[in-house]
Amino acid sequence: MRDLKQLVKAYDVRGVVPDQWDESLSRAFGAAFARIVAVPGGARAVVVGHDMRPSSPGLARAFAEGVAESGLDVVEIGLCSTDQLYFASGKLDLPGAMFTASHNPAQYNGIKMCRAGAAPVGEDTGLVEIRELVESWIDEGTGAVTVPAAAAERTGEITSQDELQSYAQHLRHLVDLSGIRPLKVVVDAGNGMGGHTVPVVLADLPLDIVPMYFELDGTFPNHEANPLDPKNLVDLQVKVREVGADLGLAFDGDADRCFVVDEKGDPVSPSAITALVAGREIAKAKAAGETEPVIIHNLITSWAVPEIVTEQGGRPVRTRVGHSFIKQEMARTGAIFGGEHSAHYYFRDFWKADTGMLAALHVMAALGEQAEPLSALTAVYERYTASGEINSTVADQAGRTAAVREAFADQPGVSFDTLDGLTVAGQDWWFNLRASNTEPLLRLNVEARDEERMAELRDQVLAIVRA
Repeated sequence: MRDLKQLVKAYDVRGVVPDQWDESLSRAFGAAFARIVAVPGGARAVVVGHDMRPSSPGLARAFAEGVAESGLDVVEIGLCSTDQLYFASGKLDLPGAMFTASHNPAQYNGIKMCRAGAAPVGEDTGLVEIRELVESWIDEGTGAVTVPAAAAERTGEITSQDELQSYAQHLRHLVDLSGIRPLKVVVDAGNGMGGHTVPVVLADLPLDIVPMYFELDGTFPNHEANPLDPKNLVDLQVKVREVGADLGLAFDGDADRCFVVDEKGDPVSPSAITALVAGREIAKAKAAGETEPVIIHNLITSWAVPEIVTEQGGRPVRTRVGHSFIKQEMARTGAIFGGEHSAHYYFRDFWKADTGMLAALHVMAALGEQAEPLSALTAVYERYTASGEINSTVADQAGRTAAVREAFADQPGVSFDTLDGLTVAGQDWWFNLRASNTEPLLRLNVEARDEERMAELRDQVLAIVRA
């Protein structure tokens, strides 16, 4: 039987088209998804959207046909960002599927699936069952996919619906920018879906938008749509300085993540953005009568985040890395906001889903409500020095991790935890070492009070990991 484990990841489906998957397999995923969500009393329809990759429209339509053949209706919202798909899932109270490979190169595509209300579908919440169902429909000898007829009384209807305006209105209802001072903002959409959503969301506001790479082009002719990689921020940084902008925003391919640079062109860490937005959300929640609003942060975010949340009267809750863990904890605790080091930002007011656009609105509101430049505004949130994530190719991940633990075991005042990988902490420093789920990699993040101590720790750990 053909093994789909390389295609179906922990949180989504993602691989090269057509080498790893194609429209026939996408149709089967649609049929399997429909059968998983159409339990008695379950979904009556599915909402489907896609990004600008050349393969996306065909894959999305095949998936929709698989859903319809299994008896559920389909609402196609067409070109959209991933957070716009989550919005539609929440607003319509329907399961959804977004066709995108986010920041991956052009030959990739994928599916991010959710249940009604944008609730995540991952390996613990249905994705394994979907994969196993599709595998059972693949002929061992030929690799052909044959979906058996569903026990449905009808074939579903496929209709189209535009949700872009209502998505924009919802975001602008949550953050009011109408009264801020005028700002000049450079936006690098990376030829991704930000070029589709930004002009509508930011229309008619006191913003002078300087667009970069707004043309939708899934071949990414200018640079990869992955702002986590510093080289992909260079064009934005140059333009911000060139035009004297107040800030710059960079979106990834499916526009669910947003990175920020200040008026000097210097990157603002996602941890600082998490702390800034958390403070605004805490103030709003307390004004509405909540006594100790909960903020979620993953264990790679700066120590500054829980410190600032506590100082502002919130309660920080630490989680593993990954959107499913963030969303689970938000549901469990009733958290109002969550942030990750990777620039994913989650809002209770957005069905606990992540939306970089809403985080960007908060940053522009905070900047525009006062006179200081962004570098001064965010400096108070940058209390530590971080290494950023450093990957090392390692054959024996467990052995190298154990060697690192042993090296620090006898140091006084050092603590260890294994919530996600190995976290080692001293009085004014910490580092985390995590194994990749899909590659022979160890990922290292180091933070310390000053640059010298951070660099010393980074080099010490890397020497052990790479020995």
